[in-house]
Amino acid sequence: MGSSLKKSRVTLLTQMTLLIIVVVLTSTLLVSLLFSTMLDDIVENYMGKQAMTVAKLTAQNPTIIQGFEDAHPSHIIQPISETIRQTTGADYVTVADEKGLRYSHPNPENIGKPTVTSNDPVLQEHRSIIYRGSGVSGPAIKAKTPIWNNKGEVIGVSSVGFLVNNIEQQVLDYRKRIIHLAIIPLIVGIGGAILIARRLKKLIFGLEPEEISFLFTEKEATLESIRDATITVNIERKITSMNKRARELFNDQQLIVGSVITDQQLEKHIDEAIETKGAYTNKKLLFNQQLFILDASPIVIMNNIMGAVLTIRTVSEVEQLTEEFSKIKTFSENMRAQNHEFLNKLNTIYGLLTLKEYDRAIQIVSSEVSERQDIISFLMSSVKDPLIAACLLGKVNRSKELQVSLEIDADSKLDSILDNSKSNHFVPIIGNIIDNAMEAARKKQANKGLVKVSFTDLGREIIFDIEDNGPGIPTMMEDIIYQDGYTTKSGENHGIGLAIVKNSLELLNGQIYVDKSELGGARFTIVIPQNSWIKKDV
Repeated sequence: MGSSLKKSRVTLLTQMTLLIIVVVLTSTLLVSLLFSTMLDDIVENYMGKQAMTVAKLTAQNPTIIQGFEDAHPSHIIQPISETIRQTTGADYVTVADEKGLRYSHPNPENIGKPTVTSNDPVLQEHRSIIYRGSGVSGPAIKAKTPIWNNKGEVIGVSSVGFLVNNIEQQVLDYRKRIIHLAIIPLIVGIGGAILIARRLKKLIFGLEPEEISFLFTEKEATLESIRDATITVNIERKITSMNKRARELFNDQQLIVGSVITDQQLEKHIDEAIETKGAYTNKKLLFNQQLFILDASPIVIMNNIMGAVLTIRTVSEVEQLTEEFSKIKTFSENMRAQNHEFLNKLNTIYGLLTLKEYDRAIQIVSSEVSERQDIISFLMSSVKDPLIAACLLGKVNRSKELQVSLEIDADSKLDSILDNSKSNHFVPIIGNIIDNAMEAARKKQANKGLVKVSFTDLGREIIFDIEDNGPGIPTMMEDIIYQDGYTTKSGENHGIGLAIVKNSLELLNGQIYVDKSELGGARFTIVIPQNSWIKKDV
């Protein structure tokens, strides 16, 4: 049953077409009716004035005035009256004396007979009148006016009439013309209604109102469920929508729907998205003393930029995710390196046992245990921050996998512990620099690659020195290497490590220096102020 109701439902296109047609048809009929009514009044008024003009023309005719003095006035007046009637198109022109006796009439049999209608207003009050009345010839629009002689006396009355039947026929002809003309705008209106309805249907992608309502509700629910703050603005930078997260973040900062964005940084990002006609991501935004990460995409409709969509995240949220990812990545790399290294050692030990070289096998096991225990003991005693210690241990295991020697200066010591809000920035710095150093050393020296790491926090800064015996970095390239996308490696997902380092250093107010190492490669010196750390005494 529901299916049949859905099928029988009138579509939006049909509803709009019918509505516009009804409006156009009603308007045309009303205008036609108005014109028809006005036409009746206009024609009746015009014919009355025309009748009065003919009546006065007849009353002022000198021959007719002189004819009143003749013994047989009708012999003179009748021919002249008929000539005037035929010339002017009047249905009758009647001349009567002061007693109302006719001297002329279209029907000669009525000459000498008294007029049917009263002549008192004309003969007694000496005034001209226009009225609608019935006479011998039938209903007519009539005009009567007095006839004056040369002495200034009223000697008779001139009466002219246009029969109503003839007038109505003329009005009917006019009405037919109006109807014919009304058909033209009616046809144009119906055609325009269909075109407008089809265009509107195209603009709304052929959707029905119920479908539009559902899609709007669905999109609104989707937008509200997004955990990132999402704001849309039009070309005038006026906010058109904000999701729940955006209202939570910016409601107290006067960013509401309908307001215009006046913050210079936000305006800059919006203008960039509109001018470039492309999306860009991970832009830093300092808004009301708070740091955010901003993505911006233009809203494009039929190749026209109509506004922009802003997706905003707080740096604290990004930092939390980065910290969790950093820990997972460090643990994963550590496990992978250890697995690779232990697999190689296990194969070697298996081979020695097969060859019954028991002493050599015991020596390798003892050396491995001793070496690993020494590294762990050193990092636990020299590095108090567990995240940095775990990172360095992971890089030691990674160096064995790459067959590169990673030496940590025995005199290095770090008694400082990372502040929780800064911890996720420092580990990627040293992790990326050490990774690049090992890759560079292996690329040039193969299994003779060497990377040295030293660190201290004795002064006001935390200082890390990382050097290798790789190819080094030319002086002209020292600034370019930090650009996002720059890399000397092949393949994808490269070129962001040093960009991350530079970005993290800026957040920590730190510095990085590049120089030539005594080993022959590059030396990176990382300096970070102690005010970014919490000092913990041992």
